[in-house]
Amino acid sequence: MAGFNIVWTSAARKDLKSILAYFIKRNGNTHYSRKLHTLIKEKLKLLAQNPHLGFPTDLNGVKIIHIGPYQIIYEITHQTIIIVMIWDNRQDPDKKNLMERV
Repeated sequence: MAGFNIVWTSAARKDLKSILAYFIKRNGNTHYSRKLHTLIKEKLKLLAQNPHLGFPTDLNGVKIIHIGPYQIIYEITHQTIIIVMIWDNRQDPDKKNLMERV
């Protein structure tokens, strides 16, 4: 079976850029951001081969995988995995509005 295609929403790309930029600014270098970015890419390669790897949510077809304190929230459609959001679990959960993104 061929792997699924991974597609990022613009909001999810913004989430990732924001997280990586935060750690570059906080740490004064790119080491942690590069490591985190690599972990995310590796997890997404695994997800492309195993799209039902994540945990189901209350929304039909939407699942979550965890990478440390982060959640990658994705939707499965046909042969495509749509990355909807990357969420840092240390944030205020009231800010997380998944319904607006799906």
